[in-house]
Amino acid sequence: MKRFLKPFVLVLLCISITSCKKQKQPSAEKATFTTPENKITIGFSIDTLAIERWQRDMDIFINKAKELGADVIVQNAGNDLDEQNRQLMYLMDRTDAIVVLPKDAASITESIQKIRAKGIPVISYDRLTLNCDINLYMTIDSEKVGEEMASHMMRHTTGTNWYCILGPKEDFNMTLINDGINRIVRNSPIKINHVFHTDNWNYDLSYQEMVRILKSDVFPDAIICGNDAVAASVIQAISRYYPDIYIPVCGQDADIAACQYIVQGKQAFTIYKPIIRLAELAAEFAVRLANKEALPDGNFRVSSINNGYTDIPTVWLDPTYVDKYNLDKVVIDSGFHNASSIYGPSTSSGATE
Repeated sequence: MKRFLKPFVLVLLCISITSCKKQKQPSAEKATFTTPENKITIGFSIDTLAIERWQRDMDIFINKAKELGADVIVQNAGNDLDEQNRQLMYLMDRTDAIVVLPKDAASITESIQKIRAKGIPVISYDRLTLNCDINLYMTIDSEKVGEEMASHMMRHTTGTNWYCILGPKEDFNMTLINDGINRIVRNSPIKINHVFHTDNWNYDLSYQEMVRILKSDVFPDAIICGNDAVAASVIQAISRYYPDIYIPVCGQDADIAACQYIVQGKQAFTIYKPIIRLAELAAEFAVRLANKEALPDGNFRVSSINNGYTDIPTVWLDPTYVDKYNLDKVVIDSGFHNASSIYGPSTSSGATE
C-alpha cells in the first residue's frame, strides 16, 4: 500500500488539513472549546482495553476532550469484531463524531459507511480502517517503527538468523511494521527465518511460538516483536529454556515492564510512541470535525494513504528508539512513566552513557 504525498491542502468535505512547513504548534487561543449551547459528544470505539497501551490512550483522550468541553462515550469491544460493529451503530445514533480503533482493519467497512452516510465524521485511530470513506487517519508511523526496529537490532547483534513475532494479521500496523523491517534488511546478510502473527494478541501463543523457535534447528540471533507485551512473553520463554544465553529482543510502546527489562538487561530496546500527543490531538481534531471546523497546522507530518477506497488524509507522528542510555530522557522526562515505577522507589535515575 503506497502513500501519496499531498503538497498542498488536503480537503475532505468542508474540512482541511494543511501541511506544517513551519512546524509550529497550534496556539492555545486556537483550541476549540464547546459551550453548553453547542456541546458535542464524541464516540470512541476501541478494540480492547486489556492492553496497557490502550488504557493510557483512552485516559488521555477523555481528559483532553473534557478539557475542550465535549462529552465522550467509550465502547470497548472486548476483542470481538461483531460487538465492535454493534457498538459503532450504537454510537452512530448518539454522537457528533466517532474515533475508531478497529479490531480488524477490513471488517467494519459497512458500519463506517452507514455512519458517514449520516454525515458523522470518523477518525481512524492508530490503525487504518480499510475500504471505507473515513475523514482522517491519525497514527504513529508504523513503517518507521519497523525501520527503527531493524536498523537498531543490527547494532545489537552480529547474527543473521532473525525471527519476527508480530501481532495479528488484521492489525494493519503489523503489515506496515513488517514492510519497514524488510526495507532495512533487504540488501543485508540478515535472514528473517519466519514471521509469526499472534492471533488476538494472545501472549500464550507468542510464548509457545518462542518455545518452538528455541527448539528448532535454526537458533535465533534476534527476535523482533509486535509490541512490548509480546516481547515480555518471548523473554519469559528464553528465561525458562536458556537462562544463561542472551538473545536481543525488541518491542514497541515503552510499557513499564519493557522499561524494567531494558534496565535489567533482558530486553535490548523498545520503540517509544508519543501517544500522549497522539491521543490529545485526536481529541482536539474530533471536536473540530464535529464542529465542522478546519484542522490546524502543527508539528506533525501530513500526507495521505490509500485505504482501498480513496486517499485518506493522514497525520503522522514519529517514533523514538529507547535503550538503557536514553530511557530517562525519552520516557521519564516526558512524563510517560515515573522513575520509581521503572527503577523502584529507592532509585530516581537510570544508566548514563
